[in-house]
Amino acid sequence: MTPQPTTLIELYEQQRTDGEALLVEGVDGLSSCTSAGAWARAAQIAHVLEDHGVRPGDRIVLQVDKSTEALLVYLACVRAGAAIVPVNPAYTEAELVHLLGDAEPSLVIADPSLPAANAPATVLTLDTAGGGTLLGLATDAPTTAPPFVATPDSFAAMVYTSGTTGRPKGAIISHRNLTSNALALAAAWGFEPSDRLLHMLPIFHVHGLFVAVNVTIAGGGSLVLAPRFDVGVALEQLPRCTAMMGVPTFYTRLLGDDRFGAETCRNARLIISGSAPLLASTHDEFRERTGHVILERYGMTETSMLTSNPLVGGRKPGTVGPPIDGVSVRVVDPLTGEPVGVGEVGGIEVSGPNVFAGYWKRPDQTRTEFTVDGYFRTADVGTIDSDGYLTIVGREKDLIISGGLNVYPKEIEEAIDAQPGVLVSAVIGVPDPDFGEAVVAVVVAGPGETVDIVALRDSLRAILAGYKVPKRIHVVDALPQNAMGKVEKERLRVMFS
Repeated sequence: MTPQPTTLIELYEQQRTDGEALLVEGVDGLSSCTSAGAWARAAQIAHVLEDHGVRPGDRIVLQVDKSTEALLVYLACVRAGAAIVPVNPAYTEAELVHLLGDAEPSLVIADPSLPAANAPATVLTLDTAGGGTLLGLATDAPTTAPPFVATPDSFAAMVYTSGTTGRPKGAIISHRNLTSNALALAAAWGFEPSDRLLHMLPIFHVHGLFVAVNVTIAGGGSLVLAPRFDVGVALEQLPRCTAMMGVPTFYTRLLGDDRFGAETCRNARLIISGSAPLLASTHDEFRERTGHVILERYGMTETSMLTSNPLVGGRKPGTVGPPIDGVSVRVVDPLTGEPVGVGEVGGIEVSGPNVFAGYWKRPDQTRTEFTVDGYFRTADVGTIDSDGYLTIVGREKDLIISGGLNVYPKEIEEAIDAQPGVLVSAVIGVPDPDFGEAVVAVVVAGPGETVDIVALRDSLRAILAGYKVPKRIHVVDALPQNAMGKVEKERLRVMFS
C-alpha cells in the first residue's frame, strides 16, 4: 500500500497516474499542459531559480497576472524548496515597499508591466503569454529537479494577510499544512481523475492557488483555467466541468444572466462557495434555478480550509459545516477561554495539521495568537449547533458594543437583507458620544428597487431588540469589496463615522 503523502512533492508524484493527461486546459487565451509536461517544466524553472542563488527556505515574490505559466512557477518553487510569496497584481509600488522589505526575497518574478518588476532585487520577468526572461532561461535546463528533499516542515509558501488590523504580516505555510489539507478536502469533496474543475479564481490567494490547484492534483483531475471570472466564459465552460469553486460574487453575477440555469450545470456534481459569506437569498435562488445546492466551507489564510458542509447529506444554508478530517474547532468565551455551550456565541479556535507555523519575523505575535494547548485564535466569532455545524457570526473587530451591549452585525444584516427592495447590506459600529458605538447600516438596493429608510427601520423594530436597530441607515450604490469579494468594513467605518 502506498504511504500517504506528507509533502507536496510526494503528493504531486503519487497522485498523477497518467502523465499524458491534461493537468491544465487553458481557455480564453491561456495555454494548456499535461501533468508530465507541467512537472518537467517546473523542474526546468527550478534550475533557473537555483542558478539565481535561490536556496531551500528562500522567499520568491511572484507578482504576475494569472496564467498557466504562473502555476508552473508555484510548482517550481515546490521542487526547488523555495517559499512562494504570491502578490496581488493590483498592488501599487507603495504597497509593495513594506512587503518586499519584510519578506526579504532572494528573487522577484514579475510581469514587466507590474510594479514588482522595478523592485530593488534580482528580478526575472514573466507575462501572461509566457514571454520574459524566466522561461527563456528555462528552455535548455534539465527536466529533472535540483536535489532538494522536502520534509513535512519544509517552508512551502508565505502568504500575507489582508492587513485589516494593521500592516500585512506573512503567514508561514509548510508542506504539511498544504498536503494534509489537499488530501482531506479531496476526500471530503470526492475529487477523482474524472473531475474537471472550472478555475476562475485569482492565484495570489490561498483559495485559488492552494485549495483549487492542490485539491485537483490530489484527486488526479484537471483544471479548466480562465484568466479571471467572466460570465460569458463561465456559461461556455461550466457545462463541460464537473466542479466549480468560486466566491459569492461569481454566483450572483451568473444568476443575473438569463442564460444561466440547470442546463449550464448539467455535468456539475459540486459547486463550492467560500472566501466571503453567501447570502441566503443567493443560496435559495441558485438552488431554484439549477437544482444544485451550493456547498459552503470556511477557511483562512493561516489555515487553508477548516470546515465544510458535507458532499452527501444535509447542507445547511448559512453554516459552513462541521470540521474536515483532522481539524478540531471549538468556540470559547473570549474572557475565560472556556468552551461555550451549543448555540452560544464565542471566539473560534482551531487546531490541526493544516494550521500554519506562525507569522514571519513576529514571534511575539505568534505566541499571542496561539493558546497554551496549541489552538490558533482565528479572531472570528461563531456558534456550533447540536449537529456540530459551525456558523460564522462575524469578526471580533466587527463586534459592536452599543450602550454596553454586544451587537453582532451578521444578525442585523440578515434581517435587513430579508426586507423588500434590499439587495445586500453591511452593518458597522461608529463612535458615538452617548452609546460608545452606534449601530449603522449601509444598504444597497436591488436592481430597479428603492429602499424606504423609514419603513425599513420600522420593520426592523418589529423583529430586533431596540438596541440592535440601526441608528442610521445609508443607501449606497455598492459596498466596497476586496479582490475575494469580502466587504471592506474598515472603509465603511471611515466613510460613515
